[in-house]
Amino acid sequence: MPARPAEPCAPSLQRAAPLRTVPCSGARRLQRAGSQPGCSRCAPGARLHLGQPDAAGHSGQRPAAPGGPPRAQRGSGGPGPGAQTRSSAGPRYPPARTGSRSAAPRAPPCAPRAPWTPRTRRAAPARPAVPGSALTGGGPGYPPRRRPSMSKSREMRILWFLLLFLCEARSQAVSRPNFILLVADDLGIGDPGCYGNKTLRTPGMDRLAQEGVKLTQHLAASPLCTPSRAAFMTGRYPVRSGMASTAGVGVFIFSACSGGLPTSEVTFAKLLKNQGYSTALIGKWHLGNNCHNKADFCHHPMSHGFGYFYGLLGTNMRDCKPGDGTVFIRGIRVLAFTPLKVITITLLTLVALKRLGLLRVPPAVFFCLLFLAALILGLLLAFLHYFRPLNCFLIRNHEITQQPMSFDNLTQRLTRDAARFIRRNVDTPFLLVLSYLHVHTALYSSEEFAGKSKHGIYGDAVEEMDWSIGQILNVLDELRLTNNTLVYFTSDHGAHVEEVNSKGEVHGGSNGIYKGGKANNWEGGIRIPGIFRWPGVLQAGLEIDEPTSNMDVFPTVVKLAGSPLPEDRVIDGRDLMPLLQGRSRRSDHEFLFHYCNMFLNAVRWHPHNI
Repeated sequence: MPARPAEPCAPSLQRAAPLRTVPCSGARRLQRAGSQPGCSRCAPGARLHLGQPDAAGHSGQRPAAPGGPPRAQRGSGGPGPGAQTRSSAGPRYPPARTGSRSAAPRAPPCAPRAPWTPRTRRAAPARPAVPGSALTGGGPGYPPRRRPSMSKSREMRILWFLLLFLCEARSQAVSRPNFILLVADDLGIGDPGCYGNKTLRTPGMDRLAQEGVKLTQHLAASPLCTPSRAAFMTGRYPVRSGMASTAGVGVFIFSACSGGLPTSEVTFAKLLKNQGYSTALIGKWHLGNNCHNKADFCHHPMSHGFGYFYGLLGTNMRDCKPGDGTVFIRGIRVLAFTPLKVITITLLTLVALKRLGLLRVPPAVFFCLLFLAALILGLLLAFLHYFRPLNCFLIRNHEITQQPMSFDNLTQRLTRDAARFIRRNVDTPFLLVLSYLHVHTALYSSEEFAGKSKHGIYGDAVEEMDWSIGQILNVLDELRLTNNTLVYFTSDHGAHVEEVNSKGEVHGGSNGIYKGGKANNWEGGIRIPGIFRWPGVLQAGLEIDEPTSNMDVFPTVVKLAGSPLPEDRVIDGRDLMPLLQGRSRRSDHEFLFHYCNMFLNAVRWHPHNI
């Protein structure tokens, strides 16, 4: 019987097994796997039904084992009763078989052949690839080959990974901002223009308030420098860290003091440094230096998380500026003037008694009294002479750079150093604490600002500090860091009113409109400016009247940097972001405690139900 010519694949009924279809390219793969050439021929675009014979009578299934049933029926015991096992739809196919296997002839299966091997091509120089194309040249007579391209699913996976990476990078940029904390010294809340002052020019502070959030009930944890700064750095009341004094003097005065912020305390600088931040403190520290010797630096800023320090370890005092007097008047009176008065009176009395012949006084007594008076006077003069170089010096990291320090353009130097730090860390997150020496006495200002304000030398100092704030903001604008930098401005505590003239103008102090001042817990001593600016995150021009504390800076900064809060100690500060962003209308502080050194002096109560 002549062979039937091959015809295109057509749909037909097959055994009860479900049909599977593959493109003709799959048929060609089956051909390579072991079928005879020409065993599966399909017209272009047709599909081969696996498990159904093609035009040559061959199925796309693998041949059955010798003497066994086809794979579709193996193990089934043959077709069930009444089942149609072969289609009779077309005349090209023999009638359906019933009964034994030999009842009707079947087309011989494709004979097995040797494993397929690729054809050998003639060596020919490859044509250069077309730029931007996946085609490469084959040998003469061969069509160009297409390089294997990655599947669509793989492309989609890579695309998703890239999108996730970009989203993660963006979220990191938002959740890990830079921080610039600007801290004034002894600045009253009545001094900035944004808090109601109409005579002092403070455009830098006013810009911060216009572009950020202003806190009108922002309170210092203490009315003194050292304890207030300890609370600011640690987020804890100073009595918890041992930074509250039991004596009348509640601050560190001498650089040789063995006290300081304990090494066991955790500052926000230490936590941010662990998160990969570059950290720096520029300006005033006032939280100690050494413990046991002059080289251990156990209380140094760099031992508390700051990677860079430039400024004053102690504090600015009148004794640091020649001709500005001394802060030791009370001590000098008690330790020097009173003994000298007693010695003087004793000498005069003895001389009178001796002249009157009422008492014989050996010359050695006069010599001892004169020697004691000279010794007291000499110690006093030596103290006043050497205090300045031994306590008023600038230090960069651990090296002294200027001793004694000069006030000439001091604010400009600190500002330039802060700007350099910002420029060095454009590509890395950073924390900068710029702690001004203004406006603590000794009051000073550069020639640019001297005599320019309406409030004497105090007003000149305020306006020079405001200029510095404006310079920092300009640097952020220049480097395009404004939207990714949280700027906070405050003072360590309130100011001390030293002189108010008949016109109500304040000289050498501030807070003339508030009762009290430095070193007490009245409004003038603890109520301080508080401004947060973060464009795009915090609403511009917002005012908040809820009570807040400078201790709140610790948890706010630490959480924004992605660091967990310490769990082994009490943190008295509260995260301010819900309040600053308007997600909360009330402060988390129900009580705020105010201490005079280590003694509780006042409590502010803010009931939640009112």
